[in-house]
Amino acid sequence: MIGEHVLAGYTAGPGGREALALGHAIVALTGGRLTVATVHPPGRPAAAGEAAALLDRLGDDLAGAETALQESRGAGRGLSVLAGRIGADMIVVGSAEGGARGRIAIGSTADHLLHAATEAVALAPAGYTPAETLTRITVAYVRRPQCDEAVARAADAARTLGVPLRLLTLALDDDEDRLRDDLALAVRASGLDAEAVLAEGDDVADAVGRTAWSEGELLICASSEDATAHRVFLGEIALKLLRAAPCPVAVLPRGYAI
Repeated sequence: MIGEHVLAGYTAGPGGREALALGHAIVALTGGRLTVATVHPPGRPAAAGEAAALLDRLGDDLAGAETALQESRGAGRGLSVLAGRIGADMIVVGSAEGGARGRIAIGSTADHLLHAATEAVALAPAGYTPAETLTRITVAYVRRPQCDEAVARAADAARTLGVPLRLLTLALDDDEDRLRDDLALAVRASGLDAEAVLAEGDDVADAVGRTAWSEGELLICASSEDATAHRVFLGEIALKLLRAAPCPVAVLPRGYAI
């Protein structure tokens, strides 16, 4: 199941604390390992020392997590390299500074990961505080193989964790009867009594805003059909959905198995 080894990218500031909190929340559910890492520029011993001191100052906030330092010219690339080296199956990052509270703001690190990572990528909204428990898994669904795979894997996770599953489709200038039929087929394929929601609105943010979200929800998105095998790549609509979602979002690489 996803989250057997989570890598949280830590930086000074709110985004780092959000990533750490989400990393802890995920491994609390899965019983997995958590590694907290900071990326620093190469060839600068002082920067490496500052990165190590940053992690040392976390103290009890690490709560049994391992720590790591990684040299790289870019934080996103550094986290990807480190994840491959330590065998992490998910990379967690927080929101970029300046974003609206309760929403995900995509900075350069997240942007790199959302278009190149080979691991699942989870993002925490600004100001994220973990709920007491996971209350529901929602899958953003359109009828294509990547989403069908995501539904199957999310259904397995929902069974294991004992939480409800919901499939969400955005109705944006599409044939709503066809979309409802697609949702019904996906629910049947999940093997669960999953809820199906067709979210209507003038645009993505409007449709998401009209949708009910519970505290403790996790949204799962599949990568675009333009993604190469075993890599994350989000298209324009999925990126808008991610920015509008009021909960943590996990994005699966194409062909990824939870």
